[in-house]
Amino acid sequence: MMDVERYIGLMSGTSADAMDAALVRFDQDQLSVEAFVSCPYSPEFTATLRSAAVAAQLAPEDVMTLEREIAERAAEAALAVLNAANLPATAIRAIGSHGHTLRHQPQPPVASWQIGDPGRIAELTAICCVADFRRRDIAAGGQGAPLVPAFHARYLGNQQIPRMVLNIGGIANITVIRGENTIGFDCGPGNALMDEWCQRYLAQPCDIDGALARSGTVIESLLSQWLEHDYFRCEPPKSTGRELFRLENMNIDHTTSHEDVLATLTELTARSILLSIQNWGHASGEVLVCGGGIRNRWLLERLQQLLPAHRVISSAEAGIAPDCMEAVAFAWLARQTLLGLPGNQPSVTGASGLRILGGIYPA
Repeated sequence: MMDVERYIGLMSGTSADAMDAALVRFDQDQLSVEAFVSCPYSPEFTATLRSAAVAAQLAPEDVMTLEREIAERAAEAALAVLNAANLPATAIRAIGSHGHTLRHQPQPPVASWQIGDPGRIAELTAICCVADFRRRDIAAGGQGAPLVPAFHARYLGNQQIPRMVLNIGGIANITVIRGENTIGFDCGPGNALMDEWCQRYLAQPCDIDGALARSGTVIESLLSQWLEHDYFRCEPPKSTGRELFRLENMNIDHTTSHEDVLATLTELTARSILLSIQNWGHASGEVLVCGGGIRNRWLLERLQQLLPAHRVISSAEAGIAPDCMEAVAFAWLARQTLLGLPGNQPSVTGASGLRILGGIYPA
């Protein structure tokens, strides 16, 4: 094994707003992020991806088009992060591509579908691409997700302070770091419902800083109804997606003020995270926050108010910037694959054992 290697990790999350790329240097098992870029999608492409994620039916021709377009955006992001680091493609051992999730079915028969043609990524970048990480874990009896907790356990554990890692993307997920007994699962909606309301009714991408939600009043009857959802009481391992949490399923009276709707949706995210920590997390310690939700000041304030025994802080305080966490994790997963090492955590996904994940597409 070479002492120093570089990998690129690519992530297109449930928010469907950008392709993230992190260029990661590994010096044996120590890592450092040498460059990071986030390449935004056009509003039209974001709308197309979000519609596809909840569509009752998808035409094969449409899926093939999306597969190609995601791969092209992945390659563009990989080349952009190379340019940011002023490195040639030959400096990179491999790309780890999560792809973009079209469907995730965590209940038997478990299935998960990520698009993003890794062969095309390898062709366009002249770099080996490792992708399709979930399928092997599913074959071993797991849910195929979340996969990032194995990375959290490896790089963010602290023997003195109990730690959890909270990623607030379109869906919120949490890792409770306990060494080999680490668990991780999706808490429920993260930014997705708030963002969708803003885009659909306010012609803006999100509730900036949570300012509208802060000025609104939580509709307690509606919040109580939402928190009765069976998912919040399911024991881990568990994972979910946009299929389960959609505005169409929320019974929102559209005569209600935007501020009150956003206040209530924000509180749903905060309370579902609280329930996850109360039921399965550490009683105290640090909550390292990453993902797009780090920029919602009101949400972070609510989380700190709800979790007085914890420090709710940016993952940057533990050495990895919040915007690049998942992309960095997929660089690590690609490295695990090429080293012939497992990338899953059975205590997280429910798989019957450790497995080497992903398919390898040589340049």
